Amino acid sequence: MKKTIMRIVRAALQIIPKNVKSRLKQSERLTGLYVRSIRKAGLFYDAPTPKQTQELYRQWLDFHNKSQPCLQQQDRPWQIIVFSKQDIDGCIRYLSNDKAVGRCFVFNANGNLRFKDVLRRLDTQLPVLLLNEGDRLSEQANHYFCGTFENSDADILYCDTDSLNETGEQTSPCFLPDWNPELLFSTAYIKSGVLLMPDTLSRLEGEVFHTISGAIAHLVLMNKSLRIGHIALPLVHIQKQQAHLEQELIDVATCISKHTDATSNYNQSMRLNQVMWQSSTPLVSLLIPTKNGKALVKACINSILEKTTYINYEILLLDNGSDEQDSLVYFDYLDTLDKVTVLKYDEPFNYSAINNFGAKHAKGSIIGLINNDIEVITPDWLTYMVGHAEREDVGCVGAKLLYSDTRIQHAGVVMGYGGGAGHAHKNFPRFHSGYLNRINATSNYSAVTAACLLVKRSVFERIGGLNEKDLAVAFNDVDFCLRVRELGLQNVYCAEAELFHHESVSRGLDVSPEKAARFNRELSYLKETWKRYIEYDPAYNPNLTLKRENFSIRTVEELKG
Repeated sequence: MKKTIMRIVRAALQIIPKNVKSRLKQSERLTGLYVRSIRKAGLFYDAPTPKQTQELYRQWLDFHNKSQPCLQQQDRPWQIIVFSKQDIDGCIRYLSNDKAVGRCFVFNANGNLRFKDVLRRLDTQLPVLLLNEGDRLSEQANHYFCGTFENSDADILYCDTDSLNETGEQTSPCFLPDWNPELLFSTAYIKSGVLLMPDTLSRLEGEVFHTISGAIAHLVLMNKSLRIGHIALPLVHIQKQQAHLEQELIDVATCISKHTDATSNYNQSMRLNQVMWQSSTPLVSLLIPTKNGKALVKACINSILEKTTYINYEILLLDNGSDEQDSLVYFDYLDTLDKVTVLKYDEPFNYSAINNFGAKHAKGSIIGLINNDIEVITPDWLTYMVGHAEREDVGCVGAKLLYSDTRIQHAGVVMGYGGGAGHAHKNFPRFHSGYLNRINATSNYSAVTAACLLVKRSVFERIGGLNEKDLAVAFNDVDFCLRVRELGLQNVYCAEAELFHHESVSRGLDVSPEKAARFNRELSYLKETWKRYIEYDPAYNPNLTLKRENFSIRTVEELKG
């Protein structure tokens, strides 16, 4: 009954004018009541059902087809290599019906044929599409693939996908992010419909692969300068979405083991690879700001000291004006421990300034930003995170954070949520896989939260630390991550590092006039400074909603803008 009532309330809120809704939000009492009621009703996460997803996809297809009518095929032909195990004749018959295809070659995915045998027969002036046996091209595929390739500098181009049901209806859309190397390593998310130029394909000469995912992993691990583009449209209809997933993941894991010093473990229950990158075990400086909060700090530091298997770290507790006697006595005790140093910071609260102060006193080559309400769950959390943080092409590394009741608090930051930024899959259950397995899978996001964040000291200093002038409290971590990303580094959500973040889940929003004004100033700064990422987050997909954190397909109203 509660759930039904709250669904009605939610629906009613959707039709209330924005100015009225804004006034309602100013009431802390009403806001708190709404949040508590939603949670009690069990509506704290709202993953769309398969039926809802299909209906949204029908509407999306209808909108797209009406807005892009009568697309003309490109005159430029292309070549197709089909990864096939058995139905070679069927592949050729199907593809021969496409007049835009200049040549079709079938690559034996059982490993009896090497790429060099196919390369000899290719026209070196034409692009080459890699396709799996049984997959079908949409009517728009040639237009978008060849048209995009003509006007981009990409070496590799991939697209979104879907499937066809028994009646030929398009179903099961996979709206993918732009190039996301960690997601490829963990889930083999690029499976079919990959366009390359022959000179890029020639880099596979002499290799044997069973899957397209393995071939792409080999290419990007051997040639880090490759430019990889993405068309955010479902141009390929995959026959069996999960049929070859295990082989794809094994192929990718094999490439990782062959070309890096990382170890990749195929997790069969989660259907993904868990990759641990080797590190030189550098000293890590964990910065923990606090004011009082003895109980939180004790739980946080004890969990780090007692559970963490990584040994080479120091803890800097940054005391921002504590005045509770119990806390002060406890902090004095902490200061006697070998791994803990307590530093006094007696200035007005400014999260960015406190951490910048702590970084100046840190001895480690890796800086860790840790909230005082963090508690370790997985003992090897720091081992996984340091492995990523030391990599040359990685900037910030964030963790999977859970509320006290085990719901997802943070699994990466998506730009554009709420007009600013928000947490992917927020409030989903701990063991939910999320959209395209992205709760479980380590992947790249544009930003991660500083409640638990690692970064190389050299990178921290290169960009001048956190922005203490414009972002004293909110969005400083998002701004920091985006400045790191602008250096050409990838930010990583490390799903294997799982911790509690005991951020209160019962309180309403803090909308006191002073704090609301400060929040709005900092939100305005974020919107003005990072407008490009807010309008288009490369780690998300433009066909997915920004109204909720559930990766639902955009409604027609959202598509219309």
